[in-house]
Amino acid sequence: MKRILAAVFLALLACVVERNLIWGRPESSLRGFFPADAAREADFEKVFRALPTPGRAQQDLMILTQAPHLAGTAEDYKTAQYVLSQFREAGLDSSVVEYQVLLPMPKEVKVDLIEPFKREGPTPEGGWTWDKDTYDSGVVAAYNAYSPSAEVTARVVYANYGLREDYQRLKQWGIDVAGKIVIVRYGQCFRGVKAYVAEENHAAGLLIYSDPAEDGYRQGDVYPRGPWRPATGVQRGSILYSMQYAGDPLTPGYAATKGAKRLALKDAKALPHIPTTPLSYEDAAPILENLGGPVAPSDWQGALPFTYHLGPGASKIHMKLEMDFQTRTIWNVIAQIPGSVLPEALVIVGNHRDAWTYGAVDPNSGTAPLLAVARGLGQLLKQGWKPRRTIILASWDAEEFGLIGSTEWVEDHADQLTRHAVAYLNMDIGVAGPHFGASTVPSLARLIHDAAQEVNDPRTGRPLDSVWSEESQRVRRESGIPIVVPVQTSSPPSTTEARVSELGSGSDYTPFLQHLGVPSVDLGFGGSYGVYHALYDNFYWMQNFGDPTFKYSVAGAQMFGTMALRLADADILPYGYDDYGKAIEKYLLELEDELKKENLSEKLQFEDAKKAAANFSQVAKTLSGKLAQAGAQGISDPERLAKLNRSLLQVERDFLLENGLPGRPWFRHAFYAPGVYTGYAAVVLPGVREAVNGRDWATAAQQLFLVQTVVEKATASLTQALQILSEAATAAGE
Repeated sequence: MKRILAAVFLALLACVVERNLIWGRPESSLRGFFPADAAREADFEKVFRALPTPGRAQQDLMILTQAPHLAGTAEDYKTAQYVLSQFREAGLDSSVVEYQVLLPMPKEVKVDLIEPFKREGPTPEGGWTWDKDTYDSGVVAAYNAYSPSAEVTARVVYANYGLREDYQRLKQWGIDVAGKIVIVRYGQCFRGVKAYVAEENHAAGLLIYSDPAEDGYRQGDVYPRGPWRPATGVQRGSILYSMQYAGDPLTPGYAATKGAKRLALKDAKALPHIPTTPLSYEDAAPILENLGGPVAPSDWQGALPFTYHLGPGASKIHMKLEMDFQTRTIWNVIAQIPGSVLPEALVIVGNHRDAWTYGAVDPNSGTAPLLAVARGLGQLLKQGWKPRRTIILASWDAEEFGLIGSTEWVEDHADQLTRHAVAYLNMDIGVAGPHFGASTVPSLARLIHDAAQEVNDPRTGRPLDSVWSEESQRVRRESGIPIVVPVQTSSPPSTTEARVSELGSGSDYTPFLQHLGVPSVDLGFGGSYGVYHALYDNFYWMQNFGDPTFKYSVAGAQMFGTMALRLADADILPYGYDDYGKAIEKYLLELEDELKKENLSEKLQFEDAKKAAANFSQVAKTLSGKLAQAGAQGISDPERLAKLNRSLLQVERDFLLENGLPGRPWFRHAFYAPGVYTGYAAVVLPGVREAVNGRDWATAAQQLFLVQTVVEKATASLTQALQILSEAATAAGE
């Protein structure tokens, strides 16, 4: 009877531990840590979280935003030297890593309305006498990087957000954009997609403007009275076709070092061929107001004080762009803390440093937390802490041009990262308001929630995870522009965990996850960020609207560092593959249901892929329970433990497609990629979905089979991990 009761007790214990995925004693339990190590880790984490201060975050941001620091400029180099000095003052081994990449700069940008009346443009962004930043001659003229030089004169057509379906609707209404200058508004997709689709439709030129409906006065008070975009505010940004490949457009797939072979400009698939430039809504208004043609449908109407028409009409534009395409030097800053047990294993923590203007939000609200992490880890080293695995801190350059600094470094170290990178943690926009959000692969979602339980929300003092979950139904994250706005709802606060989003593209996790299969995380606090890529993204904006107390910067540093410590120090890597299995099954079921609704279910057979996913889920669930038991007991053999972790690490790599996605071989992940026609937003099962959207059923079937194949391969890695645990249990019982 005692034996039966003991067996029942152990089974219940395993179920409880498996459900919570927590290993070790309740009073000192941390996912992935053996009981002997958990309490020590918890103590070091508490020390770390007490170290970042609002005052130091404010000081860092003030220094970083003293001047505009566009990638490849002298001011950018000064910020690299500042980050390097702070890494070294923290006691970290640090260096600057240079690459030579194609960075175009504007020489002349003209957008003149020549009919029905003459109006020269673009209008400079407006200044205020008390705000020195708005008068700085060092701010680059508003432009879209990688637009070709050109001179075009043409009538204008309005195409809403410039999505592929918007052009399809124009065709249905009998409006041809060929040979016209198209004007579209920002939002809903990456600006490079807007250029790509306009080029596909043979437009002569493209104007992208910021409508006050998205991030201007319809949302609230504009700068300097409020956080939203003023009339002359312009969103700069790259239109590189980074949905084809990320990084330097002339060195796809390999690092842009001094001696690297470079493509000719005409051979670079990522370079646009349509002249494109951004506008403020002050400059867009007279163009739109003088369009003729049909009235635009209600969902195409913006917030300017007139009725929008589709065109063409009286508006005629002369557009002249002259760009200086040159190879220029960029500067990544890399710090390294060697691992004491597994020095070859790597946990990478990164943020980009370059900005279109001052970058108070994008990106230096993420740089300040990165520096806080460096100082905190430096202090832990002085107190005797040593990471089990190597931690790399990275300050990337030229992200704004096309994820260039991170991509070149990843391509430069591809073999090492493929073998040994445990995870990449990214913080781009660290703080733009009070609303926490995160995106990741399913295997790291639980780790984000775990860390958020340890960090307090600055406003309420409650665990960040609880506040995040309650807010999840009460805020909306816009697509195509990084703003978070409250939504009216009668629903009570959510009692379920906040949903962690999938990773698309638009920041430096892209080369890690989607090129090499390194599990990645992107996190930060969002809000009413109406000055994205404008002159007004400056220290004044942050101090008055984004994070006046700089306490959210501290919370960001605490999240960043806690996750880095967990990944670097865990005995068993804390991946949650049972969550991954559920996600894969969900992705397949959703796509199958979509085809059923369109009466296309006979076109694609899902049964074999679904069986493979179900098998993966079952093995992952079994593994989760076995890991819980092993975590509670420990694994004494270091070689066996290292082998187990290698098997766990391998799973994400198994999801890579050997030949990449159709037409986009640089993107290799079977489950996540930026959409060709979205750019930022993640497309899950991208190879299958894009073939389905193109009604290419042979390719869709082939891609679905490849999904099945990678899932089966990953299941084999999980099975290998189970075998290692079985061997460890047998050895422990001998």
